[in-house]
Amino acid sequence: MTYLLDTHTFLSILNTPEALPTQVLKIAMDRSAVLLVSIATPWEMAIKVASGKLDAADILDDFEGVLGRGRFTTLETAIRQVTRGGRLPLHHRDPFDRLLAAQALELRIPLISRDQVFDLYGVQRIWD
Repeated sequence: MTYLLDTHTFLSILNTPEALPTQVLKIAMDRSAVLLVSIATPWEMAIKVASGKLDAADILDDFEGVLGRGRFTTLETAIRQVTRGGRLPLHHRDPFDRLLAAQALELRIPLISRDQVFDLYGVQRIWD
């Protein structure tokens, strides 16, 4: 099965997998699962690192290597996904999360995130 990871989920898998809910940890450890990381994730991380809100410069400096070592697959962004994200109702103003919602909806795949606002968009969300 294919899953899209929210940025916090991606970082938790890398740094604190023991803090993840059991179901999420099982998915992360399942060798047959395809774990997608949106192209929006390194962008969001870079902004948070630059503003001092996130200590993850080491991950950003070798982002592609980190993806490869962790069995993650990059999800490139299509214009239709960006457009859809921009047109979603304003339940959430975070452009990164809106793009993730649009990608999950467009590709009809579950999003692994603790953020319940995705439920308002009809995204299939996994966390518990």
